Amino acid sequence: MLPEIENLLKLQDTDKEIRRLQDEVAEFPKRVAVIEQKLAGTKAQLERAQAAVKADEATRRKFDTNITELRTKISKYRDQSLDVKTNEQYKALLHEIQFAEKEITANEDKILELMLNADARDKEVKAAQAELKAEAAEIEKEKEEARQRTAEDEKLLAEWRAKRDGLRKGVGEDLLRHFERVSKFRGSGIAEVRDQKCMACRVMLRPQTYNEVRSGNQTIVCDSCQRILYFDPTKELLDQKPSTTRPKRHHPKIDAPQAWYYRPEFNDIGEVFLCLTTSRGRSSRRVYDVHTGRLIGDILIREGDYRQAFPEDITGAMRLNGLWTEDELDNFGNELPMVALDSLRADLDLARHEASSGSHAKQAAVPTPTEQAAS
Repeated sequence: MLPEIENLLKLQDTDKEIRRLQDEVAEFPKRVAVIEQKLAGTKAQLERAQAAVKADEATRRKFDTNITELRTKISKYRDQSLDVKTNEQYKALLHEIQFAEKEITANEDKILELMLNADARDKEVKAAQAELKAEAAEIEKEKEEARQRTAEDEKLLAEWRAKRDGLRKGVGEDLLRHFERVSKFRGSGIAEVRDQKCMACRVMLRPQTYNEVRSGNQTIVCDSCQRILYFDPTKELLDQKPSTTRPKRHHPKIDAPQAWYYRPEFNDIGEVFLCLTTSRGRSSRRVYDVHTGRLIGDILIREGDYRQAFPEDITGAMRLNGLWTEDELDNFGNELPMVALDSLRADLDLARHEASSGSHAKQAAVPTPTEQAAS
């Protein structure tokens, strides 16, 4: 294996660790915000209890003021009763005095109710204060642990970045630039070759390309995904003796609103994946290249269920497992993401094995298509 390839493998692992640490460091403000939000809820509870106590005190002062004013009126009415000259005037003053006394009694009853509630209010305040104190201590502990973890991550991040700088120096500028450009768009810039396949995009290599990668004398790039290829001779025995054990295949539902199919030949294009979807009485057809995942041509729309709308595409095709929403398909744009492409290819491998072994009666009758090399 070329020294540059070895450095790129280490660099790829280093980049993954750096991204992981960066994500952890970026999560620190969010974690602190969640912690402080918990404390804010307890503070709000204490503030509500304290506000209720203050409101009761203000109400009690209002009743006390009313009582004082009423007693002043009673004293005034009694003084006036000494100077009245008729029974009617005396009765009117006596009525005002009785009314004021009733008002005093009503205000005193309300003050008594507030005094009875005061104990409960005090208990609520004290309980909220105790809870706030305990929670504040616990939350401060959590925040300190988060700060320590972040400090450790930042220290490790600095060490990994230094290691990354050292590894970059061991790779040529052009090769490094290509590696970083592909990593940016694909998530990884280097891929292993095994069983004559690029293990990242699962595309078959031409025999000459495969032999060149195996020799390890020069840098080879995958024609399909543009990743830099390498061969690990320690796994050669595994390549020569592939496992015959395969997982049991799950068969797609017949009445599903979306269906994926594989066709070995399609309009002289070659191997394709077909995505047929029915929604609101209309059906759509998307055609993707098996090797690259790129969308071929425009999206075709027809009226009715996809089985009636595209019978010529379904006839002779191999049904696969796959289900993504219309929004997801639109977000994919002109190329399937690797996770979707890998899923379809893996199910295609299982379907081929199932068809060749005759384990499923319906698919046993379908001719097993041969895997084409990327051109």
